[in-house]
Amino acid sequence: MKNKLNITEIINMKNNELLAWITAYDLPFASVAEKSGIDMILVGDSGGMVQLGYQTTNPVTMDEMLLLCNAARRGAPNTFIVGDMPQGSYEISRRLAVTNAMRFIKESAVDSVKLEGGKRVVPAIKAILDAGILVMGHLGLTPQSISSFGGYKVQGKTIKTFDSIIEDAFVLQEAGVFAILLEAMPKLSAQQISKQLSIPVYGIGAGGGVNGQLVIMHDLMGFYQQFRPWFAKCYIPVVLDDFCSYLSGLKDVKETGRKTRSDGLLKLAEMAVSKYIGDVKNNIFPGDEYSYPLKQEELDELRKSKYWKLELE
Repeated sequence: MKNKLNITEIINMKNNELLAWITAYDLPFASVAEKSGIDMILVGDSGGMVQLGYQTTNPVTMDEMLLLCNAARRGAPNTFIVGDMPQGSYEISRRLAVTNAMRFIKESAVDSVKLEGGKRVVPAIKAILDAGILVMGHLGLTPQSISSFGGYKVQGKTIKTFDSIIEDAFVLQEAGVFAILLEAMPKLSAQQISKQLSIPVYGIGAGGGVNGQLVIMHDLMGFYQQFRPWFAKCYIPVVLDDFCSYLSGLKDVKETGRKTRSDGLLKLAEMAVSKYIGDVKNNIFPGDEYSYPLKQEELDELRKSKYWKLELE
């Protein structure tokens, strides 16, 4: 089992190693992630959809997030965990933002919190940082503000959206976040941001030009029936033959199950997460197959942005 990463190690990975992380919302999947050697876990407000059955992330409450974080921490005591601050927990006032961020740290023992948004949430971010709590930013498609995008739409395909995102990224870096998550962006747009910032930039549906990848555990496992993003890969078909070979190689499946509990879904999940980690570390996932493309005319237009650097493509 890997030792828990500290913030210095995470930041230093930017130029040395791709970081693999995953969402987890309960003890079993958090345990699987830790046993598989994951670098970091996000207890996302996406748990409201995949675990609690909401249609969006908006209804998720602080108490629900703390419940999910507590379960994940029990399953992964030695993994760096980021708690996702839900809508309404940080926008109203800096005092409320600090109070709720502190609840994540003290009541659920997470290592950091994540906030969605750019310039508009900087006062909350600075207040939380002043309280001694690590903060991660989240830009691109931010699900808590999905109505302002007109739905789940790819961001960073136009000069307007790209310029807005990279400007927000610079502002968040200046404010002091230790990393930024970019969601649902074309590879080249996200790559421009990643290479121009000094802090780590991770992607979920943002292509392979960033410093690491995040996936939703339920998408990776094929558990979530309502919706799976176009960029999400289910790893069960990838490892199923290996799992069957593993079972057939056991002298006594029942006895192995009784002694090690490694005869069922937990073992299969561990194999899937391990494969995902390997693919991220070797820059195999997401690849072009699970990245949003840019049309030539879109790329030509983006190249006119004052922030676009041709040498970084």
